[in-house]
Amino acid sequence: MNRVAVVFTGGTISMVVDPAAGGAVPALDGAAILARTPGLDQLAELVLVDRGMLPASHWTFERLLDLAADLRRLAADPAIDGIVVVQGTDTIEESSFALELLVDTSKPIVVTGAMRNATDPGYDGSANLRDAVRCAASPGLIGCGVVVVLAGTIEPAADVTKTHASALDTFRSLNEGRLGRLTDAAVILERPRGPRRPVLATMTAVGPVPIIVATVGLDDGLIGAIRSLRPAGIVIEATGAGNTAAGLLADATDAIRAGIPVVLTTRCPSGAAGTGYAFPGGGSTWVHAGALLAGTLTGPKARIALALALGAGLSGSALGAFLAGPESSRQPTTGTSARSDD
Repeated sequence: MNRVAVVFTGGTISMVVDPAAGGAVPALDGAAILARTPGLDQLAELVLVDRGMLPASHWTFERLLDLAADLRRLAADPAIDGIVVVQGTDTIEESSFALELLVDTSKPIVVTGAMRNATDPGYDGSANLRDAVRCAASPGLIGCGVVVVLAGTIEPAADVTKTHASALDTFRSLNEGRLGRLTDAAVILERPRGPRRPVLATMTAVGPVPIIVATVGLDDGLIGAIRSLRPAGIVIEATGAGNTAAGLLADATDAIRAGIPVVLTTRCPSGAAGTGYAFPGGGSTWVHAGALLAGTLTGPKARIALALALGAGLSGSALGAFLAGPESSRQPTTGTSARSDD
């Protein structure tokens, strides 16, 4: 029987409704959640690691890096065959991607949680945890990187997005599609994972890295104000295929010339920013100014990638290639940064 480490960090899966507080609050530790999930001992030999009951919206880079360090140690243990991380769903799409960039292992790492608290009659925590353990113990997921498992689907960390605030099936991979699904009898992989960004030799995240979302009427001045914070980098969520107002580009160009990496992505939930438009503020003009493209990464994931890549010392074309990712060769309108290596 395979041995699976289950790392509990908190989240809705650990919460119950407190009438005095007026809502769900953390209450269940890892042992209590395992006790609510019968049959796990028939799936794998479990190793419990309890890291508290912190809501996912309270996570910091420091906590994320500490978790990654724990997972590195667990992955290096020859007695451990797979790892499950249990956390709040608010930031799973960011934390799972960060873990994929930080933990170098072929062993399955499965991130799960719950959309309903433990007081709710529709509590999904036990089913999700059971599915996650099944996946972590499955030889079929060896070499697939970090995956997210909720509501019976298996999603790749680099693509998974929380698409609805409260739906049980909120997690979807909008660019490449899910990796697989679970039935009562089997873990079914529907496609190969494909190439991924390399694991970074770092345990450092550089910041701050703010995100600016391009909207109607957002023009100039905002980046200038942000520069007073001395950002390590800036992520721009552009409209459509990478387009913004001309004034936002002008301010960003000044930041790039000052040595601040600026990453361009789309505010759309899927697809990529590229070089298809050449009017002032179009994606082509951003890339010509030195902005870096982030493939199909969403703004939050691009921020994770930039902060960790800078922490690993990447710059110039190496930084651009890392951010663009392996899918960049399949994006016909995606260009490369005009900046040269430092």
